[in-house]
Amino acid sequence: MARWIKITFSLLVAFIIAFSLSACGNVASKDKKPLEKVRVAEVTRSVFYTPLYVALAKGYFKDEGLDIQLKTTWGGDKTMTTLLSNGADIGLVGSETSIYVYKQAATDPVINFAQLTATDGTFLVSRKKIDHFSWDQLKGSTFLGQRKGGMPQMVSEYVLKKHGIDPHKDLKLIQNVDFANIGNAFTSGTGDFVQLFEPTASIFEKEGKGHIVASFGTESGEVPYTTFMAKQSYLKSHEQAAEKFVRALYRANQWIEKTDPNTIAKTVQPYFKDTKTTILASSIERYRKQGSFSKNLILSKQGWKTIQEIMMEAGELNKPVDYNKLVNTKIVKHALK
Repeated sequence: MARWIKITFSLLVAFIIAFSLSACGNVASKDKKPLEKVRVAEVTRSVFYTPLYVALAKGYFKDEGLDIQLKTTWGGDKTMTTLLSNGADIGLVGSETSIYVYKQAATDPVINFAQLTATDGTFLVSRKKIDHFSWDQLKGSTFLGQRKGGMPQMVSEYVLKKHGIDPHKDLKLIQNVDFANIGNAFTSGTGDFVQLFEPTASIFEKEGKGHIVASFGTESGEVPYTTFMAKQSYLKSHEQAAEKFVRALYRANQWIEKTDPNTIAKTVQPYFKDTKTTILASSIERYRKQGSFSKNLILSKQGWKTIQEIMMEAGELNKPVDYNKLVNTKIVKHALK
């Protein structure tokens, strides 16, 4: 009898403890603030944007209280349209698009508040293997480039001119192929050279479809190539959310800096299900080595000057836009104090 009472008492105590813990858990979950939803539109899905995917995969945004809803809008014009029509809160796209919008006398300009990539992300891929490449080998060739007015194409023209090549006279320049179809066009026989992002460039090289001979990112130097931007009205009313967003990205950058490429590749693999981990790792390391991932997330005055020089060189801008009108560095500086 005594033993039965002892067992019953033990079970009762266990039940009370379990109930108490459950109740405490319910209180904690009620007290915990719900995550703030932030809609992000990325211009394309690219290994070039690895810090963003790391921050998502490792839960850094959630740690800051943010629920990031990411969608790919496939193109600078579509991304900007999505942002301007309130289909997204933040856009990840080339900083030149904010200048195009400003030039159209926008009443609510789009502001660059954090820089993700600090170089061009494309590579020059040759159809034939070239042991000793020099830029003058492009003269007389057919070059499958990117969309006119887009940053990849403007940077490529800037680099070609830097090496004494007139892209509109010294070679046959093809610019009428959609971004998503450029790789397919090259494998189908169009062009002697093509401008490609990773991991496509590495995949082509591994499969013998092409050979990487140069990096436009290395040749062009520091450029605020891809930035996070939002309408001025959004940043005014959601400044704290923007700062939290930046802190998560910065944490991802720090992790990338001290982590081996294979581990990084495995972390972002869910965002590139059709790409082998080994290819992802080599692509990430290629970008990391050439300094493509912006370490401090700040779009510098020099970078802003360079991008406008590139735009003017390409005939897409006739007058510079003041740095302070379209760039906000306070958000990054406050977030990283």
